[in-house]
Order: sequence, then structure tokens, then C-alpha cells
Amino acid sequence: MQQIDNLGGSPDRGAIEPFDVVIVGAGFAGMYMLHLTRGLGLAAVVLETASDVGGTWFWNRYPGARCDVESMQYSYSFSEELQQEWHWTERYASQSEILRYANHVADKFDLRRDIVFDTKVVSAVFQDTESEWIVSTDQGKRYRAKWCVMATGCLSAAQTPAITGLDTFSGNIHHTGNWPHEQVDLSGQKVGVIGTGSSGIQVVPELAKQAEHLYVFQRTPNFSIPARNQPMDSQYENLWKENYAERRAKARTTSSGILYDPASPSALAVSPEERQKEYERRWAAGGTGFASTYSDLIKNEEANSTAAEFVRGKIREVVADPKVADILAPVDHPIGSKRICADAMYFETFNRSNVTLVDLRTDPIQTISPEGVVTGTDVYELDTLVLATGFDAMTGALSKIDIVGRQGLTLREKWKDGPNTFLGLMTSGFPNLFIVTGPGSPSVMTNVIVAIEDNVKWIADCLADMIGLSAEYIEATSAAEENWMNQVREAAEGTLYTKARSWYLGVNIPGKPAVFMPYVGGIPAYQSFCDEVAAKGYEGFQIGLEADRPAIRQLRA
Repeated sequence: MQQIDNLGGSPDRGAIEPFDVVIVGAGFAGMYMLHLTRGLGLAAVVLETASDVGGTWFWNRYPGARCDVESMQYSYSFSEELQQEWHWTERYASQSEILRYANHVADKFDLRRDIVFDTKVVSAVFQDTESEWIVSTDQGKRYRAKWCVMATGCLSAAQTPAITGLDTFSGNIHHTGNWPHEQVDLSGQKVGVIGTGSSGIQVVPELAKQAEHLYVFQRTPNFSIPARNQPMDSQYENLWKENYAERRAKARTTSSGILYDPASPSALAVSPEERQKEYERRWAAGGTGFASTYSDLIKNEEANSTAAEFVRGKIREVVADPKVADILAPVDHPIGSKRICADAMYFETFNRSNVTLVDLRTDPIQTISPEGVVTGTDVYELDTLVLATGFDAMTGALSKIDIVGRQGLTLREKWKDGPNTFLGLMTSGFPNLFIVTGPGSPSVMTNVIVAIEDNVKWIADCLADMIGLSAEYIEATSAAEENWMNQVREAAEGTLYTKARSWYLGVNIPGKPAVFMPYVGGIPAYQSFCDEVAAKGYEGFQIGLEADRPAIRQLRA
């Protein structure tokens, strides 16, 4: 396999370096993709914008950044040795620990020798005559490969809001999705936070401990459950490690790919007293598994309202000022229809004397001045402004790359009315271009590492099959793509997810089409679709002239 020199690279910046596979992104998807392509004997290179591995966990270094999936489950399952040797120190791992884990994986499997860091991919152009991709970077280097895999991540394109005057602010501005690597000292400062989604809910309690005064500018209140984080219990860790494979297999039978306490069938099938008792038990246990208390919470509005009102009641119990509690209690969307959060004393933070909640629904931001935030009724002087304003989810990172398929078709143009894919893995008009956890896959609705592993394994198996057939290309058909996106839409419409204006729909991005992007039918149904498609000779895909479906069926038998 060709080796990559990260220190110098090729002296001829105009040369095109040949590979079998170009992988974009060195997060958990890109690292695993590299590992499997090596196993196929392919020459692969990973191109990564950052200076090291880790993907979203390399960038999201804000105080309080933490995973909301338990550590024992938010990790790779492909290597039993890796599972056994790594020790997590907390129930929910912090950003720094997850990044250490990513570095450990890179070291263990010697991945860095095939990764080019500090390199941003600016374009990927398909060459029809050669059936290959030319990938260009901001370093002036180009790479040629038969296959291109986009492992760019679902939550990796930080979104900066278009607020008038933002560029005039004289203090420091930090985005939670691109936090400075050096320590940020906010002691003695007046700090403002815009946004109260997952990152805002995590960062607010930590900033309140540092700042002289913290102003939280809330656009939309969100449901959040106490994480109840704690040091890793050695007995609990050992229980997982005694039968890790069995537990991983069981997790893959759940919709989310996460092992929670089993959900009871219906919130409406039990007495109010029994329901209250179960909600209390789940609340005390902590974590986002609260949303799985009853199986109909995301499908039935009456059932959902029982859980939503329980959480609103808890907010009112915790927050001392009734007016503040009312502002923090969500009433405009069903619980779980937006990404439910797990927190560490978030609501309690608003009892602090140095914290002020600003309701932007009743007093919206007019402008940002050099001194701070100006609303309709007040001026908030600030030293530092923190943007916890989320991401251009699922498609944002791809849209930043000039991806050009057959006959000059750009991905931006094709997706101008919303993304369309077959299984979230490929999109018609772009042969040999794979997407890991793309729109139309379960991705953000699940334990994303499970979704990553399943997608990457499917792609690797597909590459092996294409090599076995000497196929020139594989490409999703328009008909299969249309049928699949209809299934994605219908699955969402059968739930309460469409009742919220969320980033699942892309409505947080001005001008982005409101299309529900992830597949909500769950991992088992999705993986069954993927496996069936492959078993039927990649039904729904067009394969280069040398391939025929009977041969593929025989190859996979």
C-alpha cells in the first residue's frame, strides 16, 4: 500500500496521486473505513481538515462537552481486543476522553500513516471516461481514485447565525462547534450564550461557574433529562466485557442501537399513578433513555403529553423563579421530536444569582453592537459571546465541497430541493461515491457509532463484490432513490418528529429546504433493507457493463 508523508508530501503540487479509495474525514467513520479498505488490500488515503483524528470530537472542545450515549456503548464493536483493553472512566465520556479513545484507535491500528492532516477537500469531480474521481485540496494537491467515500459526519459543519452586527462585536466570539484548543479563561467576564440546544445545555452550567455574569439568550426551550453522570462502576464495566458481543448484538435489535430498559407498550395503558412512578424511576436513573419509557411516546400525542408534562413539572420544581421556569418549559413541540438532551444541572443553573435568562421569543435580538447584544428592550454588555447555534446537519459538510458527478451535475444542484439518496449510501448521478450515515439513513436517530459501523461494513463488502466482478462502477438508480426517499418520508410522517421545527428538517439553516432527512424506521429495519439489496445483486443499483446480477448473487451466496 502506498504510504503518505504528512511532513512534506509530493514536491510536484500539480501531480495527481493515484489510489484505489479516497476517504474524506478522519472521524470514527473515516478511521474504520480506512481499516477495512486496508483489509481488502486496497491503497487508500484519508484527507482530513483537522491536525489529528477524532472528527466532531476534535472540534467540539467547549466546557461540558460530553456524549449522551453511555461510554460502554459509544465505542467500536469491530475489535474484541479493543473493547476489552480500553477503560472508560465515566458513565458518559467527556470530549477529551473520547478524543483520547480516537487517538488510541489510530495508534493501535497504525492509521495515521495513510491520513493527510491539515488538508481541506475543496472538490471531488467524477471523470466519466475513466470512471474515477479526482479529489482536489486547498493545499493544491490532487488525488485520483476509483472510489470516493464521504465520511464527513452528520454534525460537523458549524452554523453561525446571520445576526446583524455580529462582525462588529469587539469582544471574543467562540462557537461551541469550533472551540479554541487552548484554555479559555472567562473569570470576571460578562458572557452571553446564544442557543439552548444540546451544546448550549451542556456549556451553560460550566460557563456559569466561571463568568462574573452569564446571559443565556434562549430562542427555543428544549426538553432535557439529568444525565446522572458518575465515575465508571467497575462491576458494570465487567458485566459488559464478560459478554460484549452478545450485548452489541442485542443493541442492534433495538431501533436506536442502544440498550435501554425495555419500553412498556403504551403510556395510556397504565394508571396515572403507575405512569408517574415509572417516569420518576427513569428520571432518577437519568439519561436520554427517558424518551423510551413507553413505546408510543413518539407516535401518539396523548401519550407524549404525559411525558412532556412530567418533565415540565420537574423544571418547575427545580427552577425557583416561576416566570423563568415557564420560559424554560417547552410547550411548542412533543418531547423527543427534537433531539432530547442530557444535562448536568442545567435547569438548576438558572437559580444562580449570576445567571440571567433572556427570552428571545418575546424580546428578540435586534442587532449585535461592539459592546454586546441589543434586544428590543435592553442592551447586554458582554466581554465574550458564545454561539451554541448548532450545525448544518447531515448535508452541511457535503455542501461545502464542490462534488460533481456525471455530465457536470453538482451535488448542490441535485439536492437544491432536499437531499435524495438510496439507503443514505449513494445518490444517482454520482457513481462510486459512497456516503457514510448520509441523509436517508438512521444516523442521528441512533447510537451513531453503530450506524457508522454498519454503513462502513456494507460499503466495504460492496467494494469487495465490485472487485470480484471487475465492475467499473456502481450507481444508485433514480427509481430506487425516489422509492427509498418516499419510505423515509412516510416513516417520519408516522411519528411526531414532523411536529417540531428541528434541525432534522434543516429549518435552522436559512434557505435550506424543509425535508425530514434521517430514516426513523430504526436500525433493524434499515439494516434488513441494506442486506436484502446486496443479497439481490445490489437491486436498485446500476453496475458497470462487466457485471451481471446473477454473478453478484453467486458471489454473495
